[in-house]
Amino acid sequence: MTNATAPLTKAELARMIDHTLLKPEATDDDVTRLCQEASLLGVGAVCISPSRLPLTPGALRPGIAVAAVVGFPSGAHPTAVKVVEAAIAVAAGANEIDMVIDLGAACASQWDVVTAEVAAVRAVLGPAIVLKVILETALIGPDRIAAACKAVESGGADFVKTSTGFHPAGGATVEAVAAMAAAVGGRLGVKAAGGVRTTEDALAMVAAGATRIGASATAAILAGLP
Repeated sequence: MTNATAPLTKAELARMIDHTLLKPEATDDDVTRLCQEASLLGVGAVCISPSRLPLTPGALRPGIAVAAVVGFPSGAHPTAVKVVEAAIAVAAGANEIDMVIDLGAACASQWDVVTAEVAAVRAVLGPAIVLKVILETALIGPDRIAAACKAVESGGADFVKTSTGFHPAGGATVEAVAAMAAAVGGRLGVKAAGGVRTTEDALAMVAAGATRIGASATAAILAGLP
């Protein structure tokens, strides 16, 4: 375990990163290159669109998880669609799911709706699949973060996640990560994603309580550590 007197090593930080490619125009060849980079960098997971699954056999080094997004990026999908999308992604090889909540419900503080949709996706996944739930913290605002985390935890999520990286409201901030970490109290993981591009960005998020980092600039992030 790291602490203030034991800074993260490059390998430790790499294992915390979900190496991400979610551009809608990404091709199978782009995903193959992502997997090659992920294998060389020693990351914890790749995160891709479900339409890019299944991966080519042998594309990814053993031990690296495969995450797929659900309800991405708007969250404005019927719960039944999110459930089916998650099930299809897992059947195609995903062992982690990053799901966007119903952002309209969150902005209206309809937390029972958020809990119900998370619970529905959790039910189809079962306990073995890691479920990360995207709150879009820059959109919902600091006053709703604690309630959103509570709703997501009640639905059975394993992680709360800041952002898609696609919303104009913005991505991860140190303040949002700290608020999420305080709300979940170590019971859930905390993933910072959206705009994390440098070593300093990543280390600041970890210091604030992030246990995972979502990034496409993984090589640049890791290059800042010896």
